Amino acid sequence: MTAEGKWHFWIDRGGTFTDVVARAPSGEISAAKLLSENPENYDDAALQGIRDFLGVGAGDPIPSERIASVKMGTTIATNALLERQGERLLLLTTKGFRDALKIGYQARPDIFARNIIKPEMLYTRVAEVPERVRADGTLETPLDEDAARAALKAAYDEGIRAVAIVFMHSYATPEHEVRVAQIARDIGYSQISPSHQASPLIKLVGRGDTAVVDAYLSPILRRYVDKVAGELGSSGDGPKLMFMASSGGLTSAALFQGKDAILSGPAGGVVGAVETAGIAGLTKIIGFDMGGTSTDVSHYAGAYERSFETEVAGVRMRAPMMRIHTVAAGGGSILHFDGSRFRVGPDSAGANPGPRCYRRGGPLTVTDANVMVGKLSAEFFPAIFGPKQDQPLDAGAVKRAFDDLANDIGDDRTPEDAADGFLRIAVENMANAIKKISIQRGYDVTEYALASFGGAGGQHACLIADVLGMETIHMHPLSGVLSAYGMGLANISATRQRAIEKALEPAALENVTKISAKLAAKNRRELAAQDVAASDMQTHVYLHLRYRGTDTTLPVRLDEFKNSPPPGGEGPGVGGQPAGHSSPSTVSPPPQPSPVKGEGDESAASSAEQLRETFEAMHKQRFGFTDPDRALIIEAIEVETGGGGADVQEPELALSKTRAPGPHTITRFYSNRAWHEAGVYLRRQLAPGHEISGPAIVIEDNQTIVVEPGWGVRVTVHDHLLLTRIAPRPKQLAVGTHADPVMLEVFNNLFMSIAEQMGVALQ
Repeated sequence: MTAEGKWHFWIDRGGTFTDVVARAPSGEISAAKLLSENPENYDDAALQGIRDFLGVGAGDPIPSERIASVKMGTTIATNALLERQGERLLLLTTKGFRDALKIGYQARPDIFARNIIKPEMLYTRVAEVPERVRADGTLETPLDEDAARAALKAAYDEGIRAVAIVFMHSYATPEHEVRVAQIARDIGYSQISPSHQASPLIKLVGRGDTAVVDAYLSPILRRYVDKVAGELGSSGDGPKLMFMASSGGLTSAALFQGKDAILSGPAGGVVGAVETAGIAGLTKIIGFDMGGTSTDVSHYAGAYERSFETEVAGVRMRAPMMRIHTVAAGGGSILHFDGSRFRVGPDSAGANPGPRCYRRGGPLTVTDANVMVGKLSAEFFPAIFGPKQDQPLDAGAVKRAFDDLANDIGDDRTPEDAADGFLRIAVENMANAIKKISIQRGYDVTEYALASFGGAGGQHACLIADVLGMETIHMHPLSGVLSAYGMGLANISATRQRAIEKALEPAALENVTKISAKLAAKNRRELAAQDVAASDMQTHVYLHLRYRGTDTTLPVRLDEFKNSPPPGGEGPGVGGQPAGHSSPSTVSPPPQPSPVKGEGDESAASSAEQLRETFEAMHKQRFGFTDPDRALIIEAIEVETGGGGADVQEPELALSKTRAPGPHTITRFYSNRAWHEAGVYLRRQLAPGHEISGPAIVIEDNQTIVVEPGWGVRVTVHDHLLLTRIAPRPKQLAVGTHADPVMLEVFNNLFMSIAEQMGVALQ
């Protein structure tokens, strides 16, 4: 039994499917998938999933007294940003800087584009306010409150209710922003985002962009959060409602902000992949999360990777986020033939209308290609389609559409060969995405295991691994819904930053100790308010270091502070991650520096030297050089406190002494230009110790796993699947001189990948 005798729900609301993992009062874990958009049958997929588990009718109230907690990741903010559907807002900035965010850093995001199309700004209007505080805190121009009030009133009268306040040097001297925020509240603004709260760090552009994103997305996010909270009765004695932040930690619904929601769903997947792979004894993994709309890839080698400055959909942000690379290649990616070459995506059919096989008249997609080649079978796919949600996939419609496409291509290509060609292109696109977060950054991907998850991951994992030369694939029993499972495994966390801008030397480190203690105390109070026990809280401190004269920082973790109050601080210091949870960092780190002790400790000087050694090892790996004679600057300090993650145990099971059972049925699928006879195995047939060889198909409750020829599957003591290469990869055949439409696109993508990697090295 769970402690409360109540239900726990962990939910990932994706673009195509919403995954719901439920832990019943008995402790049993089960999962379900729903279409994220199904307006004929329900208003919200996440709430409907909860109703289904509790046996509640579609329009009936949810019995909140039966629920202990709901932990959720959502794409609401991400979709609003991609589609530019956020709140109308006013940007209020220092006089003379109205175009600062529009000018930005004058970076060229696509170095090969001849026609540069700058992204549109998120703010509806901009106004300047006479005020100026210098970098050293001295007042140059007093705040003109009348001008600020007039600008705010004019925008308010136009119907604008959100404002981002971005003044020069407010990261250090925020008084002017605080006063203008109060004026905005008095006028009636419902969303106010001062930049010193959104991102309290140096650099006007990054700080300003983050404030604008926060003001743009928070209102739409708040409306969704309030809707869910209202139906769950989360105020008072209702269930605890938490959301996943982009940094990989959970936070209370009341504290969830737009700037923290961009990677809400994918971050849960990274946590789930790392934790479950760790149970299997894998410490170096490439996360491969293929869903219906896109594929998210991540790198892990003993420490979580986070990015501090991120650009999403042409919008810059300075907020801690999991380092996740997304490519527009999912099960719903639309297939195109332009007369000379095949293309996959980047547009997606989404959940409505969805792929052709979903019975909504949608276009041909990657999912349809898998149906066409026999890797997806209507017999083993949930019958959730049609007006009454009780019909299977429409394989006949897929066959007719590929017949027509093969006729259009007109080169004697069979429909199966056309579908297989599209799949090869999709695989190359996803493999190139993995190269960007591994090979391009100095990691040998062949030393890693591919942690495959997401509803469509199992259909392509073997092909992806073959392209990259990887030998091992890991799949958890809940890999089809691992992002949702990760919501339950994640810690509740709080993060705070402070600009430092001091040279790396002992005196600065003593100051870091005092500041980190104060920030950690604020984090602990925030977590205590969310019912996290003090004994479960652990804190990590990161220094964002850079060479003097450069503006590229690398975060280096101060490994372990004493778990007692540092001089000048309050409460416990900082320490390791809770048992069972991997410690976060930013790269797979070289040996971390020794603890920074309290004020006056003689080890501070040696710690400064060790910090430099760690930074230079990271700099060498990332950029290929170091500059030993150049001073290091501590640009900022970041303090993260976490705890309270779900304690989900996965016991070791006895290995079966019998051979794996025979296949449930025999089928065949078309792959790499050939038909293969394959056994179909039901996942519940396979017990720990069983082994099967490909070609084969394993049917799980929430995904289909295709075991390609040359691969084998073993069920581990934890009931995970471990796929390994058991035969040498076939040699590549010469392409020849014929302009094959598949290989044209494959080579186009390969050449572009090489060029982009060269561009990064040059940059």
